[in-house]
Amino acid sequence: MAEGRTRRIRRRRVVIGTLAALLLAAFAGTLMFGQTFYPPGQVVRVVLGEQVPGASFTVGRLRLPRAVLAVLVGLCFGLAGVTFQTMLRNPLASPDIIGISSGAGAAAAFAIVVLGLSEVGVSVFAITGGLVVALAVYTLSFKDGVAGSRLILIGIGIAAMLESMTAYILSQAGEWDLQEAMRWLTGSLNGSSWTEVTPVLIALAVLGPVLLGHTRALGHLQLGDDTAAALGVRVERTRIVAIVAAVGLIAFATAAAGPIAFVAFLSGPIAARLVGPGHSLLLASALVGALLVLAADFCGQFAFGTRYPVGVITGVLGAPYLVYLIIRTHRAGGSL
Repeated sequence: MAEGRTRRIRRRRVVIGTLAALLLAAFAGTLMFGQTFYPPGQVVRVVLGEQVPGASFTVGRLRLPRAVLAVLVGLCFGLAGVTFQTMLRNPLASPDIIGISSGAGAAAAFAIVVLGLSEVGVSVFAITGGLVVALAVYTLSFKDGVAGSRLILIGIGIAAMLESMTAYILSQAGEWDLQEAMRWLTGSLNGSSWTEVTPVLIALAVLGPVLLGHTRALGHLQLGDDTAAALGVRVERTRIVAIVAAVGLIAFATAAAGPIAFVAFLSGPIAARLVGPGHSLLLASALVGALLVLAADFCGQFAFGTRYPVGVITGVLGAPYLVYLIIRTHRAGGSL
């Protein structure tokens, strides 16, 4: 037993180290490669603040903030998504599925089309929308505790209503507002700047340690509420803290880059396959999320004949997995 535990710990460390190395390599690659290639030496000089003709603008003003935002947003989505999936013991319990992202999207569309707001105003509405929907889903699903299946079904219903509301708002939009809203709703890193990076970085620095500090308690919740309580976990308090922190990460990331589809949904299952059973997936899932967003954004820019927003690429990856997961659950005789 001790040997098996040691082997699992070693595997987790190797996986996390490998993911971190891949993320660093992908980050460096996005700074060097593009329509113009800049050698590593020039990139390092730009990152250190030196003025390099050509590279200072392309790398320092365009590529660097975009790559940093991609990493931060991916970390937020990955960490928040696996928190919901772990806490509710269901891979479908992702902010993409249970309406939190839809709430942020509907609020942002309302801010852009109806109120005519931009950037800061849209971000505030998106954050508020995500938080309000999360509170509504939690409140409506609470009955002697929160059952994962009940929360998911209520979240799916609310998400459907919000998406219909968003479609109606867009149908009333003028041409310019429609383009702006659609760019935001698709999930895009175009035009990224340090203005968007700062709030996401602060949110991750504050809320990330809160979730990581509840790693053991979240692991116990996977065993069921009664078992977790017997092991000393304050179940409802832990669940509320985890939900608030996870929703905060989702809301700030969505406000910065839009609801990038399926990153929160995919990161946890991919991390689980890599790490194996018996260990927390929080850190591994965060790294997977960052790698997914960074790689998908780069592919969307340069891998095809035309440029696609990052949300289109992640949507193509995530939708088939969602269908597969639902079919597998149905064939196994399970439920949501």
